[in-house]
Amino acid sequence: MKKILFSLLLIITSFAAFSQTDFYYITGKVIDKSTKAPLAAASVFAQNTTFGTITDSAGNFKLKLPNGGYDIAVTYTGFETDSRRVTTADGGNKGALIELSAKQNEMMDVAIVSTGIVRNGWEKYGQFFLDNFIGTTKFGQDCIVTNHEVLKFYFSKKRNRLKVLASEPLIIQNNALGYKITYALDSFVNEYNTQVSLYTGSPLFEEMQPANDAERTKWHDNRLHAYNGSMLHFMKSLYNKTLKENGFDVQYLTRNNGVDSAIQVKDYYASLNYDKDDSAQTVEITPNQPNVIVLYTKEKPGADYLAQTGDTQTQYQLSIMTIASKQSIDIEQNGYYYDQNDITVAGYWTWRKAGDALPYDFNPAQ
Repeated sequence: MKKILFSLLLIITSFAAFSQTDFYYITGKVIDKSTKAPLAAASVFAQNTTFGTITDSAGNFKLKLPNGGYDIAVTYTGFETDSRRVTTADGGNKGALIELSAKQNEMMDVAIVSTGIVRNGWEKYGQFFLDNFIGTTKFGQDCIVTNHEVLKFYFSKKRNRLKVLASEPLIIQNNALGYKITYALDSFVNEYNTQVSLYTGSPLFEEMQPANDAERTKWHDNRLHAYNGSMLHFMKSLYNKTLKENGFDVQYLTRNNGVDSAIQVKDYYASLNYDKDDSAQTVEITPNQPNVIVLYTKEKPGADYLAQTGDTQTQYQLSIMTIASKQSIDIEQNGYYYDQNDITVAGYWTWRKAGDALPYDFNPAQ
């Protein structure tokens, strides 16, 4: 998540129009911080969900959310994007003012300070960006970015680094999963020296309308495949204490004298120091070891993954979740976890990128 560069106060309000045990509302008003004028048609949405709205002519909004935690993003063309974490426990407060700051030639500043803009950036780096942002899985290859012209590519010879920014949200059509994704990309950075790519942004999912029953069935089956074994699946299973039933095995990765080894865990929840707060409806975990091996045993890794890694003997989807030293992670009932910057992942989960992503409100039973 990018650092907040301007003030934002987002407060939660509850209403009785729906069951208070199932939903809560966020309300507020979005204005220009400099002129104090209301910003009409600003986007307000819960990241990684299908829940979003726009402000009215007076800058006001109201957004209904199922119980759980979310990162709320507020975007407006020409202004900085802001975000705020909200949870069910925040319900009952009154709406407040959200002030957005106009962008200050951010693209030009980046180019002048440390990088050089690549005039033919899409032709030179477009496929590389798609491979490392959307992914090269079967589902990723079925995605289309419909407005790639909003991307700006910067390359620093001194740092051997590629940086990609977007002047407007990317529009991604995922024909494999049946979602249109509006992705407010903060930045995409690839460090060629370490071969590490990192990207941050705020995605909003929108259900596409299937052309026929066959397409509806295809999307349903593909979504289930993307969900099974995913980090979202793992977090929901961990919250509900259904890891084993859902096909997950938890181990610890240790290193002695440069040799890695796995430690079997008998009681997953005791080793993770599972602690549920019934009043806040959150679960806190503090693993006994920082490197947690997560095995999904109900499906083998995809053939494309095995081909890239060259490991044809692997029988399970293996990921490694590393939690920052002396940090705990809180998990909401919808699978949202925080602080997200305290977790890094490796292995199979990194293979699945934006092209395999599902919204938090995805329900595998439907």
